Amino acid sequence: MQLSSTLTWLVDAASASPGADRFLAELGTRLIEDGVPLAGGALTLAVPHPIVARRTWLWRAENGAVIEAVGFAPAGFGAAGNLSGDAGRSWLAGLAGGAVHEDNVSQDDVSLGSDGPMLGWIGPRPFTQAESDRLRDAARFAAAPLAALSARATVTAALEAYLGKRSAARVLTGPLRREVGENIRAALLFADLRGFTALSEAEPPAAVIAALGAWFDCIAGAVHAFGGEVLKFIGDGVLAIFPVTGPSPRNACDAALRAVASAQAGMAHLGDARREQGLPPLSFGVALHLGEILWGNVGAADRLDFTAIGPAVNLVSRLEGLCRPLGRTVLISGALAAETTTKLIPLGTHELRGIASPCAVYTVPD
Repeated sequence: MQLSSTLTWLVDAASASPGADRFLAELGTRLIEDGVPLAGGALTLAVPHPIVARRTWLWRAENGAVIEAVGFAPAGFGAAGNLSGDAGRSWLAGLAGGAVHEDNVSQDDVSLGSDGPMLGWIGPRPFTQAESDRLRDAARFAAAPLAALSARATVTAALEAYLGKRSAARVLTGPLRREVGENIRAALLFADLRGFTALSEAEPPAAVIAALGAWFDCIAGAVHAFGGEVLKFIGDGVLAIFPVTGPSPRNACDAALRAVASAQAGMAHLGDARREQGLPPLSFGVALHLGEILWGNVGAADRLDFTAIGPAVNLVSRLEGLCRPLGRTVLISGALAAETTTKLIPLGTHELRGIASPCAVYTVPD
């Protein structure tokens, strides 16, 4: 059988597509070149993600533009599994022209598997039977490359959920060997929830998990909003970095300070909400420092962790331990204070447990 150029591409090259967006645009363009009249297309994939249930890419033939829609799963993956697929279906139906043609793509049977990829198309007029057959053939041949794309997306999404975007990218591109990493300069943030042990003993597990989740949402959300990345959840503590990307560390230091201010505002709001529920507010301490870290793989020969280690990490965690004795929520090292124009209040020089040199300590105005 002589394959069309579209089917040949699906067999030979489509698996190398850099992403689902480019796959959809290339497939649609090739189908048009093979004589199938298309006004637009949609591709929906399931995503193993803690928030997003499905992702849909929408392609317009007239300008080649591809946009993305997501279906969120606020109450678990199954709660909103079809939101993104519905978005693609509604978008296709909204385009002027003929009826929508859709295929559930499965390597076993193109008509089965609602959780598998979904391809949808619309033309400037209703499709003929021959054109529908071509689209169905394309869906069958698309099963293998879409399986490869889905597998890559699954690995990436899982690593990003557990490691963060930057760290996941490093793991994907680096060798899986111990002691592989790089030295980077970064503003470090270490935060710790106050009274968590007492909370754990006084409240049922479900309430403890809910409180811990609310705390992590607040601090991690603030870190991510200002360009940082959470490296570790350590019990009720958080270690995050704001990498220095230019010759000056000022942007990274200012971003870390803004993240702390945002977290304070978020925790105040959370405290009000907890009081309305008859629950005590949650308090925390946070420290900021600027220094060099080794960012990479540590662990056993066959069980690795991707993290940051070095004297700067030790210092920022010890500095956070001074929050309670000094009666402050936020403490900042002299190294970071020297690189920002933000107004800070000096608190003197203090010894830190296990750190050889005393540390100049600052805080933010109340």
